[in-house]
Amino acid sequence: METLLAIASKRDERRYDGRPVAKEIEERILDAGRVSGSSQNKQRWEFVVVEAAKEQLADAVYAPGNVRGAGLVVGIVGEAGSLDVGRCAQNMMLAAWDQGVISCPNGIRDAEAAAGICGGEVKIILSFGYPQTPRNVEGRSVEEWSARANRKPLDQLVRRV
Repeated sequence: METLLAIASKRDERRYDGRPVAKEIEERILDAGRVSGSSQNKQRWEFVVVEAAKEQLADAVYAPGNVRGAGLVVGIVGEAGSLDVGRCAQNMMLAAWDQGVISCPNGIRDAEAAAGICGGEVKIILSFGYPQTPRNVEGRSVEEWSARANRKPLDQLVRRV
């Protein structure tokens, strides 16, 4: 998939079909996080794939159904700053989307419980899965996807000085 098409067509999705994410796709998602840029290349993170404790972790996020229904749940854990975590998470979600896997970032409601499950400070929980309703990405151009996005137009966001 073309990079800009992946970016323009990617939406946070939560309606998973229940299948586990294929291991080779899981590895690609995790590797996309691994190769993310980080401050001074310190990579102060660990990726925790939550399997057996998925139900317990679901109770620690704001929208438990996102985690319960996901085919893959990854916690980004460690001392990385928010900019680095955001870059890493976006890499993972775009790599997933390239493989037809939808995703959603999940806010943490109970940081202490999440840390107990994941073994350290959890920066973000990412849920991934195959969509209940597949989307025909190539059925629209980048411009069409961009126009359909519920986002402010560029002229409201760009200022030149």
